[in-house]
Amino acid sequence: MKSAFKTVALIGKYMSPEIREPMLALADFMAERQIHVLVEEQTAEQLDIKGYTTVHIKDIGATADLAVVLGGDGTMLTVARALMHSSIPLVGVNRGRFGFLTDLSSESMLESMGHILTGKFNIEQRMLLSATIFRDGKVLNEDSALNDVVVSKGATARLIELEISIDGQFVHRQRSDGLIVATPTGTTAYALSAGGPILHPGLEAIALVPICPHTLSNRPIAINSASKVEITLTESGDSCVLFDGHQSTALVQGDKVLVQRAQKMVSLLHPLEHSHFAMLREKLHWG
Repeated sequence: MKSAFKTVALIGKYMSPEIREPMLALADFMAERQIHVLVEEQTAEQLDIKGYTTVHIKDIGATADLAVVLGGDGTMLTVARALMHSSIPLVGVNRGRFGFLTDLSSESMLESMGHILTGKFNIEQRMLLSATIFRDGKVLNEDSALNDVVVSKGATARLIELEISIDGQFVHRQRSDGLIVATPTGTTAYALSAGGPILHPGLEAIALVPICPHTLSNRPIAINSASKVEITLTESGDSCVLFDGHQSTALVQGDKVLVQRAQKMVSLLHPLEHSHFAMLREKLHWG
């Protein structure tokens, strides 16, 4: 049967030699079906994969119809952020721990990819967050996140103090280890371990989850995804802001972090039998 995709890019978890065998199996599987296979250049170099065209990760969106990520959720987050300005859909093969984003199992990888390549899939749009950091009224840095934007205390044990406003309305001040601003996708990541709610990925919402607040009445809240969240550091300590756990920027007292929904979205492809609730039941060991 004719493939729904003419060119497919493969991206693997860096520094993971165990990825090489399934990566080659998937590349050969697609090549046998007359699909042009591209291998992300760092993946090809570190796994010593030869015989396939290599491509820089930032060029994948312009050269491929589909990107397949072999790794864990962290690898998928990195790839999603790198390709967010393109419309290329992503498929994840889980070679990590939880696999909330990389939902194809290694055992059924070829069978599942066979169905996807022939157009048997569901497509899901995931929202992203963008954040801008201001210092003395000037833009210090800006970046995006698929999971979360986190304002956090650094290595010291001191609490930091945050002033939070939503759509220009003052909400409260909190002393805590920090604040997680999460997309529905991110509510099964850091926000979950901090006691936040699990939001279905189809919801148009943002979760605000305090990290170890000094006052126990500071509870997680969910707001409309069109809202703008402004976080002001009134006592900064050794604090920073993180995007999906990476890209740390140090903060000082008086800095402001404006978080809002990004204009771009990430497209994830799932097998037809994929169920978000079945995935939660499996990963979180629900009865």
